[in-house]
Amino acid sequence: MDHKLSVLVQVDLDGAYVCLVVTGCLTETNQHVLHPLIHRARTLIPPVTVSIDLTCATHIEAAAVDLLRWAVDHDDTVDGPSPVEEVVPNGLPDHHPAPARSHHRLQTQESWAA
Repeated sequence: MDHKLSVLVQVDLDGAYVCLVVTGCLTETNQHVLHPLIHRARTLIPPVTVSIDLTCATHIEAAAVDLLRWAVDHDDTVDGPSPVEEVVPNGLPDHHPAPARSHHRLQTQESWAA
């Protein structure tokens, strides 16, 4: 299964907050890519509130959220209090099965390849 992650960074012009809007799939395997983004956001204009918005993600693994929280809590490289808040949807979304392809469509695609 293809687990792609996309992040939109929203920065308040007054420097009060930075919001990381995560879309796609947040998994135990790919959650580490958010660590440097969170660190960078926390050090832009200290003290800044950093929000990690996971409400737009299509798939979230509970272990990924736990690892992300652990990494934020143990980031010793940030000086001063720059709080990080996670916005997690109620009930973590899971992958929906891929739509089944119709037999007729497969035959048509195969004929194009020939």
